[in-house]
Amino acid sequence: MAVDWLLVLVVIAIIQKTPIAFYNGNETYRIDTLGFLHYADVSVGTPNISFLVALDTGSNLFWLPCDCSSCVRQSLGSPSGPSSTSTVRTNRQQAKRSPATASCAHKHSVIDVPSDQSNCPYEAVYLSNGTSTSGYLVQDSLHLVSDDSQSKAIDAKITFGCGQVQTGSFLTGGAPNGLFGLGMANISVPSTLAHNGYTSGSFSMCFRPDGIGRISFGDKGSTGQGETSFNQGQPSSLLYNISIAQTIIGGQAGDLVYSAIFDSGTSFTYLNDPAYTLIAKNFNKLVKEMRHSSTDLPFDYCYDISANQTELTFPTVNLVMSSGDYFNVTNPIILFEFASGDVNIIGQNFMVGYRIVFDRERMILGWKPSNCYDDKMETNTLAVSPNTAVPPATAVNPTATSTQIPAASPPGGSHSPLSKPFTYTSMMTLVLFFAIV
Repeated sequence: MAVDWLLVLVVIAIIQKTPIAFYNGNETYRIDTLGFLHYADVSVGTPNISFLVALDTGSNLFWLPCDCSSCVRQSLGSPSGPSSTSTVRTNRQQAKRSPATASCAHKHSVIDVPSDQSNCPYEAVYLSNGTSTSGYLVQDSLHLVSDDSQSKAIDAKITFGCGQVQTGSFLTGGAPNGLFGLGMANISVPSTLAHNGYTSGSFSMCFRPDGIGRISFGDKGSTGQGETSFNQGQPSSLLYNISIAQTIIGGQAGDLVYSAIFDSGTSFTYLNDPAYTLIAKNFNKLVKEMRHSSTDLPFDYCYDISANQTELTFPTVNLVMSSGDYFNVTNPIILFEFASGDVNIIGQNFMVGYRIVFDRERMILGWKPSNCYDDKMETNTLAVSPNTAVPPATAVNPTATSTQIPAASPPGGSHSPLSKPFTYTSMMTLVLFFAIV
């Protein structure tokens, strides 16, 4: 008996979900007077209200101050735009029982919500000493748009904190309008957006040297980017923890293995020993400038440069990830005129010059040099590739940093929730952007 064979072509369509952005745009801005963090103009509530919030991949909860008397009265998109209201307008009753709040039973290392309270109270404690927020959880709309030519409006139901009591750095300049947690916990906005099908479970942040950046929810990265896997099964697995296999300073390799969290909510890079000593001392050996002898600065490694100095050469810093790909730090120093626990933190300053992809579906961190202005953020404007070595030194024009977006500075200075304060002096100083913890 003859057998007829049927050749069948099976084609499975892969639906690429459109990335989405905040209603007021995907631009982010580093504001030096508010802790050197990146901020975005976020629209929430019914009717919608704009808040200037700090973007923090090192925490999970999105919270806004219930009483906004200390808020920055200025919109990023328009200096004369609407100011924040004195109260977060939400339906408090919706917080009692909703899928997003899981019957008030969120419990993890960053936010603690007791399950025996009907109004869903929360308390979030941060690594910086004495910095915390507490209040109650509410549910309302986060206003977003599709990050494409159509700019389709999206109102996503999210759970966030209505902060009644803030302490520590939140009272002295850091995140006065609230904090936008971008971690992996279920309560974070990226988790909610992915769980409810608004976009993919991935997002990217881009950081330019001039302080302008981008954020895109649903961005899965691009070909040619460097990648390394997130560490799982650790206490910090709700954050973006990666392993570094080798550190190269000025071309000299140090085979020290350690883990660190990629945290946009920390201004500087904090390292424990032995990683701190390995990097800082090797860097110090190769710097040609005179080390600053005064003890009036909170950094160990500061260097004096002359007022008429036109070029500055400093050793390169390359992190070799456990995957073998190189992460070449383009901005390990800061110039200015006269900053945690037992966790290593790769701060926002080390992410400058890159489009950083936090892919929570593939559980990888991706990075690629970018100028942040291209629509698809594909242009490579830097001279290095993410997976190759670089020369032992980098030359820059020694121009002091400055605030990019005008903003009112609350009394008391400026601190990141996870960074230490510093003060200005009258001399120009080069600072190695590491701090020991």
